[in-house]
Amino acid sequence: MTDANRSAPEPPLPPVELVRPGLWSIPVPIPNNPLRYVLVYAFETDRGPYLIDAGWNTDDAYQTLVDGLGVAGFAVADVQGVLVTHIHPDHYGLAGRIREASGAWVGLHPADAALIEERYDEPDDLLVKIGSMLRRDGAPPEEIATLQNASMPVRNWVWAAVPDVLVEDGDRPDIPGWDLTAIWTPGHSPGHICLYEGRHRLMLSGDHVLPRITPNISFHPQAGPDPLGDFLASLDKVAAYDTDEALPAHEHRFKDLRGRVEELKSHHQARFDEVVTAIQGGTTTAWDIASHMTWSRPWDQIQGWMRRAAVGETLAHLRYLQKLGVVLEVDGEPAEWHATDLAKRS
Repeated sequence: MTDANRSAPEPPLPPVELVRPGLWSIPVPIPNNPLRYVLVYAFETDRGPYLIDAGWNTDDAYQTLVDGLGVAGFAVADVQGVLVTHIHPDHYGLAGRIREASGAWVGLHPADAALIEERYDEPDDLLVKIGSMLRRDGAPPEEIATLQNASMPVRNWVWAAVPDVLVEDGDRPDIPGWDLTAIWTPGHSPGHICLYEGRHRLMLSGDHVLPRITPNISFHPQAGPDPLGDFLASLDKVAAYDTDEALPAHEHRFKDLRGRVEELKSHHQARFDEVVTAIQGGTTTAWDIASHMTWSRPWDQIQGWMRRAAVGETLAHLRYLQKLGVVLEVDGEPAEWHATDLAKRS
C-alpha cells in the first residue's frame, strides 16, 4: 500500500545528452522549484568547454554540473567561459563559483549586469521600491511585508559575479568552432539573451521561449517601463531566424519555434482580454485584477513570491494596454485602472 501522507519521490533528472556533435545538455537541479532543473549547455572546443548558463549556487547543483561535465569528458577546471542568458539565480547563481574553479570568463548582457549590485549585493533600496509598488498595486497591508521580502532567500544561492565580458545584441561570442550570435531578447529580464547557432540552425532560447509553459513577464522596479512590450517584440526577433530546433533552459528541446512564438502571443492576447473584462466589471486595482485572472491554480492557493509574480505579470499587461490607449491609470495609493473608450469599442 502507498502511504497517502508521504509525498511522491522526485522523478530523476533527465540524462546528460549529446544533442549535436560537440554540444551537450546537462540538467542541473533547482531546489524547491516545480521546474526541477535548468539545462546547462556545454560547447566543446579545442580550448575546452564553454557553458551557456550555470545553475543555482548549491553544493548539489555544483556537483551535478561537475558530474555532467565528466560525462562529456571534461573537468570543471577545463571550462573557458560561462555565457549567462540572464541574471536569475537558476542561470547565473553558479557562474562565479565556476570562474573561481577554472579561471573562465563570465558573460552577461549589460542591462542585466547593471542590476547585480541592487539585486544581490545591496538590496535595501530595491526592497523599499518593491514595498511602494505593492502599496500602489493595492496589496493588503498584512501581505506587503511578506511579499516585499519574498525573493530574498534566493540570495543564498547566488554568487554575485561581476561579468568579465559584456555581450551586446548581435555580438559573436568567442567560442571557437561555433557560429554563435547573441540576440538581445528583453522581457523576462531586461538583459535576457538568446543565442543562435547558424551552422546547425539551433536557437538556445533560455527562458524567452519554452516548449510548454510561458515565462513570467513582470513589471517591477528593475523591469523597465514596458517589459511585456519588450517581450512581444523579442518574440518576433527570434522567430525571424531559420531554426531547426530550439534548445530552451527548461523542460525539453522542441521543433517549430515560430509556431511556439505564435502560441505565446495568443496567450498574452487572452490575458489582455481578461484584464479588460475585469476592469469593465468594476475591478480597478492591479491586485484585484490579478485575482480575476486565470492562473495555474486558484488565486487563494497562490502564495509568497508566486503571488507577487502574478501581480507583477498583471501589471505588465496593464502597462502594455496603457501604451496602446486601452486603459488608463489614475494615480494614487492604490492606483486605479479604468478602461478607455477604445476598450469599449473593441
